[in-house]
Amino acid sequence: MNASVNPAAITETFERIRGHVRETPIVAVDGADFGFAPMRLVLKLEQLQHSGSFKARGAFANLLLRRIPPAGVTAASGGNHGVAVAFAARALGVRAKIFLPTVASPAKIARIRGYGADLVVGGELYADALAASEVWIKTSGSLPVHAFDQVETMLGTGTLACELERQAGALDSVLVAVGGGGLIGGISAWYGRRVRVVGVEPQASPTLFRALEAGRPVDAETGGIAADSLAPRRVGELNFPIARANVERVVLVSDEAIVAAQRALWDGARIVAEPGAAAPFAALVSGAYVPAPGERVGVVVCGANTTAVEFADPAPHA
Repeated sequence: MNASVNPAAITETFERIRGHVRETPIVAVDGADFGFAPMRLVLKLEQLQHSGSFKARGAFANLLLRRIPPAGVTAASGGNHGVAVAFAARALGVRAKIFLPTVASPAKIARIRGYGADLVVGGELYADALAASEVWIKTSGSLPVHAFDQVETMLGTGTLACELERQAGALDSVLVAVGGGGLIGGISAWYGRRVRVVGVEPQASPTLFRALEAGRPVDAETGGIAADSLAPRRVGELNFPIARANVERVVLVSDEAIVAAQRALWDGARIVAEPGAAAPFAALVSGAYVPAPGERVGVVVCGANTTAVEFADPAPHA
């Protein structure tokens, strides 16, 4: 396990980046508000973070903790990491080049362009964008900012758990979406085994689930409704040992459950969540994770970079 990602280092990172990221709120709700069994839930509303997702934490950690060359930084992403790096680079006056696959949502593409980064869209999957970014890094001399398999990225994501514990106090369990493993790596490094950390993945993209089965990172199938945020080919080499040591288990949810969770979050609390961010809540909606009686469950709602929300036209003034 990477000893560099630990509570002390996460706390130091929290102090370093806190002036650049938002302290996102929590809201306590009951499962009955969403049409399923009564249970105590604490939602961490990280979709309200700068750039629309938790990824801003890792982006600022990379740009503030590492030396930035004159060529700037380069990132490959399914979408949210690219948005965050573009935002952080603009805020700090750093050049940024972002590589996305064609599966990236229009909302994320538009935000990256809006932040002024140089954007390249090509290839069908995150792995294709990553390969293209690696070619550029070799020729340009820019600094790679990995979406999940980087110590600084996990130190940044770990600050979410540090903040959540300060806000919510003692939780029994925390449900976390898993793509490449950077978020659950940082969160589980913070909590260790003090809290039951449960990973939630789409059935169509079970990266950590397959790695835990095999005992090492392996290629997994990719696809599904959350493919732009939770579908790398395999979990990260650096974060896998952290997750294996600290994550209690991983559960899988269907695309149908994810859509139902998005609707439930909107109908029950007026919370907008993109598909990947709704996956942890989908574990509760579908019964993939059933809390024990009296269990206090934290749910990380980690992003809202989506256009899949319809709003009525405003009524004309009387």
